Amino acid sequence: MFGFLDKIDRKQIGVFAAGILFGTAGIKILASKDAKKVYTHGTAAALRAKDFCMKTAAVQENAEDIYAEAVQINEERARQEAEQMFSDAEDWEEETASEGKEHLTETNNFTETGVSGEQGI
Repeated sequence: MFGFLDKIDRKQIGVFAAGILFGTAGIKILASKDAKKVYTHGTAAALRAKDFCMKTAAVQENAEDIYAEAVQINEERARQEAEQMFSDAEDWEEETASEGKEHLTETNNFTETGVSGEQGI
């Protein structure tokens, strides 16, 4: 007559009953005063962490400002060095141009004997 009870797995029924028992107990534990204290302290810790992160963000903004200024300083320094090199190059070209003219006037003076000093044919 109660043959269908043989087909029911008693282990699964036990696990289901234990889940209901722990669930009910868990709800009572989570609603207790001690649990509320834990929640309050956890929330306070989260707020402290948020404040710390906001301070870190402010420091990061300062770091970004410092980085931007450092980049600007390096660009200015590179520009000044380029101007210095350009003016040095102009001075060098002027010196070599004047030396080159003197050198050309000395080497282009041909004599009747020719370039190598031999008599012409």
